[in-house]
Amino acid sequence: MTDILLTLHPIPDRVDGLLRRAGAQPRLRAHLELVHDVAARLLDGIAARWPGAAVDGPAVLFGAATHDLGKVRHPEELTGPGHRHEEAGHLLLLELGVDPRDARFARTHASWTLPGISLEELLVSLADQVWRGSRRADLEDLVTARLAEAGGLARWEVFLALDDLLTDLGADADRRLAHQNAFATVG
Repeated sequence: MTDILLTLHPIPDRVDGLLRRAGAQPRLRAHLELVHDVAARLLDGIAARWPGAAVDGPAVLFGAATHDLGKVRHPEELTGPGHRHEEAGHLLLLELGVDPRDARFARTHASWTLPGISLEELLVSLADQVWRGSRRADLEDLVTARLAEAGGLARWEVFLALDDLLTDLGADADRRLAHQNAFATVG
């Protein structure tokens, strides 16, 4: 078997408790840990390249670590397509006492074109794509525009730097996928 050991940023204790209380399966937990790790690395890259960008890092990390929690209620979406987990995750987080500002990521992580979507929500969506090496030009264009506006920079400059950052983050996608796939689904 190929060495798939990864060094991941640990999820916050608060999220660990929520995952336990919700009964998150090991495969779901692994996925959330991987997206959280990519979000942490994405935030580090943004801070290094665009220090003037006002990003609520803890919100992004929380959102990345809980965005798919609704798959507890829709386990068929752990390995298959579907969007029922999005609203279910939002409601589950609210039931668990999570503030609506933090619970929103479960509902919005696949809906980055919604009016009023925040940069933080876009970054959770981006981490959820890049962890597996997926690139979405429409999403990346939205993030590019927000970062360019925040830093007073030309969009092409931000685009080039963001492209490099996302390419670097995507380099470990195969290892991340292998890590997640090492966990069997239950039910």
